[in-house]
Amino acid sequence: MSNDAIVLLKDDHKEVRKVFRDFESAGEDATERKGKLVEKMIELLTQHTYIENEVMYPRVRELLPDLEDDVLESYEEHHVADVLVMELAAMKPTDERFDAKTTVLIENVRHHMDEEEEDWFPKVREGLGRNALQEIGEELLAAKKKAPTKPSQPSALKTFG
Repeated sequence: MSNDAIVLLKDDHKEVRKVFRDFESAGEDATERKGKLVEKMIELLTQHTYIENEVMYPRVRELLPDLEDDVLESYEEHHVADVLVMELAAMKPTDERFDAKTTVLIENVRHHMDEEEEDWFPKVREGLGRNALQEIGEELLAAKKKAPTKPSQPSALKTFG
């Protein structure tokens, strides 16, 4: 198994996309199932955001200063997702805006993942090379072990001062 940072992050993206598709195909009256899928979404996104914010983005900023604007945009996209995740975590699947809020989260996160995969990851791969990506991948795996899975946990959300 590769510990390449980009491969690891793309694997996370695949898992998130599957939960998104499951939610979208669950059907109108699948309230309980949708609730469970959103719980899974929150867990995956909280963990993934944490490892990107704590490891990937700071390392790329340090090693590839030309990508600073991309990293800052990604932090902001994560912030938008964090707000939606916090609101969803406090909602019940029966709430009137639960499905709508989940749909907005899915749209935002899909856009973010597409942008990373099509634009940002190729730049990072070219700029860093294999050894650095393996090293960062090891750091991502270590961070994932201690990553929060709920937005209410301390350290779950990145704050900027």
